[in-house]
Amino acid sequence: MREVAIIGVGMTDFGELWQTPLRDLYAEAVVSCLKDAEIERDQIQSAWMGCMSSGLFNHQEHLASILSDYAGLRGIAATRVESACASGGAAFRAAYLEVASGASDFVIASGVEKMNDGADATFCLATAADQEYEVYHGVTFPGLYAMIATAHMHKHGTTYDMLCQVAVKNHKHGAMNPKAQFPMEITTDTVKNAVRVAEPLGLFDCSPVTDGAAAVLLAPVEVAKALGKPLVTIKGSGQAVDSIALHDRPDPSRIPSVGMAARKAFEHAGVTVRDIDVCEVHDCFTIAELCCLEEIGFYEAGQAGGATLAGETALGGKMPVNTSGGLKSKGHPVGATGIGQIVEIYEQLSGLSGDRQVSGARLGLAQNMGGSGGSSVVHILEVK
Repeated sequence: MREVAIIGVGMTDFGELWQTPLRDLYAEAVVSCLKDAEIERDQIQSAWMGCMSSGLFNHQEHLASILSDYAGLRGIAATRVESACASGGAAFRAAYLEVASGASDFVIASGVEKMNDGADATFCLATAADQEYEVYHGVTFPGLYAMIATAHMHKHGTTYDMLCQVAVKNHKHGAMNPKAQFPMEITTDTVKNAVRVAEPLGLFDCSPVTDGAAAVLLAPVEVAKALGKPLVTIKGSGQAVDSIALHDRPDPSRIPSVGMAARKAFEHAGVTVRDIDVCEVHDCFTIAELCCLEEIGFYEAGQAGGATLAGETALGGKMPVNTSGGLKSKGHPVGATGIGQIVEIYEQLSGLSGDRQVSGARLGLAQNMGGSGGSSVVHILEVK
């Protein structure tokens, strides 16, 4: 397997982009990525595109063809990847493996979602849950994560103040991100006084409905060295699936697929959780950030909430988490989220994050998750 590096990144603004079609969002991210890499279109050999549900959101399938066409990439090998909200992370892993195997030298990993096109986002997103045993009985994703939160509180003594601090911290980070959907700081009172969505979760515990796209270009390390750019390589990759339905899991306070994917990534990378300097985790709901940090191994079960309250996961803390603002503030265009996480870690390791920069960051982790944890992808990146 060859060593693989990221040689370019591109990302649109995240938000309610009513006037921009799906295809144009994708083309904007890809063109920006190629410009950043200083690579011409005719050098691209392949593309992997993460997108959860373009058929429901936009009444458009066959994305490999239409998106490549509008990005000026006719003739390449292209494949659309679906793994619910982990579609972007799964697309990145596929692109990485293609370059690592030697099959191609220049491969785009991308993600796109246009969620504000008039479709019922709650209905579309619910297709990532168990249709027969969960959705049929009326559960929504806020409801599923409310169950996880309730179980976590009951088992570990997690408090709502801990959940509030996840939102407050991520909005503080997002306020420094010019591409974030909600770049504004909030207070604990803002979170507590917001309308309830599914007890104990309120509006500010939930990630928004978002449009956006992101792309990264992968190539062998030798190419990256020749370009003279920061050498950010993929050091580890792991992916795992688990039961979709919460009732099929032994412990509803846990999300096991995250831990399974993380262990594979750490084994592949030959590093431990203690070596990580900065991470992006899938905070689709505030409770999800705490669960993911515990599953990855940053904290023991039940300890992430207290660490968050103590400031350990904020910029300047022991383990900065979601410096981009996370899904909560930056936004969550589901198919693009995993690639957006990779862009943030790449920029952190390259020293390009401005006010959000984690000083001396050398190893970064990105964790992307599908649904209520039916799938998860973890990548570890290193700057050399």
